[in-house]
Amino acid sequence: MRARQVPAGSVEAWSMGEDVGMKPVILDVDTGLDDACALLLAARHPELDLRAVTCVGGNVGLDEVVVNTLTVLEAAGRSDVPVARGAALPLLQPVRAAPHVHGIDGLGNLDWPRSTRTTDSRHAVELLRDVLLEAARSGDRVTLIPLAPMTNIALLLRTYPEAAAGLAEIVFMGGAAGIGNATASAEFNIWTDPEAAAIVLAAAGELGVPVTMYGLDVFYDVLITLDEARELKGSPSADLARALIEKRSELYRADGASIGDGGAVCAVIDPAGLTTQAFPLRVELSGSWSRGRTIVDTRDWSKDLSSDPHGAAPTVVQVATAVDARRYADLWLQTVS
Repeated sequence: MRARQVPAGSVEAWSMGEDVGMKPVILDVDTGLDDACALLLAARHPELDLRAVTCVGGNVGLDEVVVNTLTVLEAAGRSDVPVARGAALPLLQPVRAAPHVHGIDGLGNLDWPRSTRTTDSRHAVELLRDVLLEAARSGDRVTLIPLAPMTNIALLLRTYPEAAAGLAEIVFMGGAAGIGNATASAEFNIWTDPEAAAIVLAAAGELGVPVTMYGLDVFYDVLITLDEARELKGSPSADLARALIEKRSELYRADGASIGDGGAVCAVIDPAGLTTQAFPLRVELSGSWSRGRTIVDTRDWSKDLSSDPHGAAPTVVQVATAVDARRYADLWLQTVS
């Protein structure tokens, strides 16, 4: 009988004794409902070494983001993970919260018991710097997973570029090749602070840091049904995971919901479930209708490039074009339960 195959990064593979090492990661979040899905996964998966979580204003204000982040980590049983406050505002424009998507408190007004834990004494940029410099010294480089406006990351890479030596890669949730949600052109995280996103892309190119964009082209695909969510029970992590999917289903008036940002964490655990293609990438910083759009350059004819006064973008990014949605949904369900 042929042995049944299981995804390399799955909890099932771990429990079957697969020889896998823990991958060090840092999450940068603006914790709303989908960031919470991602945090639960990163905090609970046995293959990830969650070394820090940094907070930035975005889906809700920074104060709410911090409390939500601490609350989710507490539900996941991970009060050991350092959490730091970062930028409250984008680099050049006011913060634009999304209470219509995440509720006034960012956690869907679930009335979940709130954490009273305090944050790390360092600013988020300082915590990022310290963790990454230590990773550079040890040779155990970190995957950075920004799931929010990239204000903290832009400040880090321009203030302490030497910290990039501790980065294995950046896998960010944001942007899209062809659609928007905050506007017809732009995805929310990039639109909220497009200057920060442009700085991160430029710095990554200059410093040689590989980048993957997990954007709207795949963001909505990894779905959890209400029936699957209602099977989650028996621990604070499972109970919160169920509540998150139920609330997102209610908000979208659907029979299930995407894990959203959680898919980017799945892609770090199990990269084989994500299809990507390398493209030059820019962020539009002006334009009445297109500010914040990620310009994915799919041209493959040199004559087109030779007639373009701008040329190709200097930073080439692995852009997610397709996802094995069932594989990632099962990975999330197994982990949070």
